[in-house]
Amino acid sequence: MKLTIKTITLLTTALTATAIHAQEVTLTIESWRNDDIRLWQDEIIPAFEAQHPNINVEFTPSAPAEYNAVLNSKLEAGSAGELITCRPFDASLALFEAGHLSDLSDLAAMSNFSDVARSAWQTDDGSATFCVPMASVFHGFIYNADAFAELGLEEPETEEEFFAVLEAIREDGTYIPLAMGTNAQWEAATMGYQNIGPNYWRGEEGRQALIAGEARLTDEEWTAPYATLARWAEYMGNGFEAQTYPDSQNIFTLGRAAIYPAGSWEIAGFNAQADFAMGAFRPPVRNAGDECFISDHTDIGIGMNAATENPEAARTFLAWVASPEFAEIFGNALPGFFPLSSTPVELEDPLAREIVGWRNECESTIRSTYQILSRGTPNLENETWGASVAAIKGDETPEDLGRELQEGLASWYEPQQYSSLLLQLLGEGAAQNRRHKTKKKKTKKKK
Repeated sequence: MKLTIKTITLLTTALTATAIHAQEVTLTIESWRNDDIRLWQDEIIPAFEAQHPNINVEFTPSAPAEYNAVLNSKLEAGSAGELITCRPFDASLALFEAGHLSDLSDLAAMSNFSDVARSAWQTDDGSATFCVPMASVFHGFIYNADAFAELGLEEPETEEEFFAVLEAIREDGTYIPLAMGTNAQWEAATMGYQNIGPNYWRGEEGRQALIAGEARLTDEEWTAPYATLARWAEYMGNGFEAQTYPDSQNIFTLGRAAIYPAGSWEIAGFNAQADFAMGAFRPPVRNAGDECFISDHTDIGIGMNAATENPEAARTFLAWVASPEFAEIFGNALPGFFPLSSTPVELEDPLAREIVGWRNECESTIRSTYQILSRGTPNLENETWGASVAAIKGDETPEDLGRELQEGLASWYEPQQYSSLLLQLLGEGAAQNRRHKTKKKKTKKKK
């Protein structure tokens, strides 16, 4: 059989295309979830690679507190992975605006998510979506159910009951009441202030008021949580100032502490490490009968490094992450991360089911510092870390902390500048009225 030059050329092109398509590609995921290495390696990644044998995926997390800095350094150096795990709102928006994250609006699988789920990873006008939503997390308290049964304790519903439980645990002496330290500052803010705070500022009502400039960080509903945190110190055990986040986890899972101020993301790790039964209770309300609010925080998404040399493979992985199949695997492989997919997921873990049930009892909100309010300098999220630690250690009063945070926010955020100016003018007006009244009294006395 004779082959023409044209036929040979066509065959060569086809074979080359096949070889390129069959060529193995490795995608690297940047993440702060270092607790999840085993679950990604043993369950999530194998499920994807079984369907896409030519795409290898590696999960390479950094320490949570270091993630933003490490990721930014890698992106600037051109050494970041193809896939970027996305924090919600401002942090990821900044990466998109800097050209580090690709626009994924045209990814067909984005239709699997609600507008609310996508909003955490969109531009303010909603014109671009740059991360695939993965999951939300809850805040609350996980407790040693065996210890509670041993001491005859019940889940507290109010703050008064909460501190009565802590006192009973301390008086017994068998367990440290609260497993939390202040060495990792984010721990005090995330599992402390943002955990109990929504019951003070009434969730979305207070958060939106702060964004609009209608509330200030010096208001009682924003400073009072710091006063409550200050009361935690005497129940956190000796040496809590040097206690790291892994220390806190170990103290609880080893059975040395009775209560762990928690994010729901702890469930998988605790299930693997604790040999006792666990329960969970939502943040106690201030007074019996108060409406309850919970942090149901859009926490984690995943996007594509705009500089990747393998965009097609990366988009294939992201389309799979957006699928109901991934939501089912992820929600049960990582109980406590509640999938944001519109497709309902049947959760197998009893503790995860208990916690997600709080949605039926309380109003949901997100962390107060994550949307818009941490775009400037000083960064309100990071400043709240330090303020929460200072409150617990008693270094500053709640009022002083509120004033410092308000001054920092008002230094760059225009709606709060207007609010500050208005209150300053009102304050000056009130002072003038007081001086005028005093002057009139003195004049009358002279007469």
